[in-house]
Amino acid sequence: MAKKVRTPKPPRSGQAPRAVQAPQRRSGPARTSRPGLGGNAKWWLLGLLGVVLVAVGIALPVALSGGSGKTKDALPGRIPWGKLPGLQTGPVPWPANSSTMTGRLSLIGLNPLGAEALAFHIHQHLDLYVDGKKVTVPRFVGIDVNPATNQPIFTEIHTHDSTGLIHVESADQLNYKLGQFFGVWGVKLTPTAVGKYRGRVSMWVNGKRYLGNPAKLVLKSHQEIVLAEGKPPADIPSSYDFPANT
Repeated sequence: MAKKVRTPKPPRSGQAPRAVQAPQRRSGPARTSRPGLGGNAKWWLLGLLGVVLVAVGIALPVALSGGSGKTKDALPGRIPWGKLPGLQTGPVPWPANSSTMTGRLSLIGLNPLGAEALAFHIHQHLDLYVDGKKVTVPRFVGIDVNPATNQPIFTEIHTHDSTGLIHVESADQLNYKLGQFFGVWGVKLTPTAVGKYRGRVSMWVNGKRYLGNPAKLVLKSHQEIVLAEGKPPADIPSSYDFPANT
C-alpha cells in the first residue's frame, strides 16, 4: 500500500511559507526489482552453448559410426597358411574340404558351432576365375557333420549351395575377411597365389579394382567380389542379384 502523503500545515499569518524540498534522484545504475545476472549473463550463456557443442561434437560421430568404437577384427593377425592342416594342393575344381576344417578354425579366428548364429548376418557373392576359367565355389564350405553325434557343425563363414553366395553368420559383429573364407575352404590365398596356382592375382569389389591383399578384404553386406588368378574374365560383374531377405 502506498504511503499516505501528509499535507503541510498552512502558514501562520505573517509568516512566509516554508519551502518544500523536491525529492532528489540517485546517481548511478538504476535498481531492478529482482536480482539478475547483469553483464555476466551473455558470458554464462556462451559458456553453456560451448558445452553443448562439445557434447554434440563427441556424440555425433559415435552415433554415425553405429557404435562406441572401431569394429574389431575376428583375426587381428595374418593367416599362417603353412600351418593350416588339410590345405588343397591339387588342381581345380576344389571340393568343400569340410571334413578337415575344424583343425584350421582356431588358426584363422573362427569357431566350430552347433548351430548358425544370426545376431550378425550378412552375405557376399564370389566369382572365382583361374586362368580365365570360372571355378565353382562348392556348397557346404564351412559345414560338416560330427560323426560321433551325427549333428551338424557350422563355422561363422560358410556356403549353403554352389552359387558362390557366402554367408557370414556370427553371434558378434566383427570384421571377417575373405582370407578366412579361403582358410575354411582350405585354399591358400595371397597376392600371388590361389591354391596351387601362382602368378598375378587380381580382384574387383562391386566392379572397382581392389589393389590390396585379397585375403585382407573385409567382408561387407552385398559385395560382388571377382577374384582372378592369371587371365581375368572379359567382363567384370559389378553387382549380384541377392535373394530376398539376405
